Amino acid sequence: MSDEEVTIRQAIPTDAAEIMKVMAKLGQETAYLLLDGNNDGMTEAFEQEQLADIYTSTNNTLIVALAGKQIIGIARVIAGQEAPIQHIGELGISILQAYWGLGLGSAMMAELISWAERESILRRLELTVQARNERAIHLYQKFDFQVEGKLERGFYDEQVGFLQVLLMAKMIN
Repeated sequence: MSDEEVTIRQAIPTDAAEIMKVMAKLGQETAYLLLDGNNDGMTEAFEQEQLADIYTSTNNTLIVALAGKQIIGIARVIAGQEAPIQHIGELGISILQAYWGLGLGSAMMAELISWAERESILRRLELTVQARNERAIHLYQKFDFQVEGKLERGFYDEQVGFLQVLLMAKMIN
């Protein structure tokens, strides 16, 4: 890891290729992701379209953390467009392992919550997390996310078998 300054900013369509590379690496680095990060069927052009849509949305955002010009973390809030659920955003944060433990998760979480409070139509943020991911759970609780449910056999890990997943949420405004 270098001593470069870390910045956080909204993702833009030209970040697509780098985001896809980072997601693939994240999928290899940690067993905590609920998705495998292998970008099945994703093309750079499709990812660019997705980022353009997110960029203009009132209930979706994707931010990146950069060390210099390299993306080292990705955080997003994705919500449905249907009126009955457009106020609910699903949150996710992923950081390259070399940058764990530096406060980057807290900085990205604070940025997402600030965006939700000031710029979005969201009134609820929710996420799912493996019950064994104690560091992530601690981060979410630090930002007032509450456990609302437990999903038995919510995730399958080839090394350990079935795992419990927690559903956590935070009300906005």
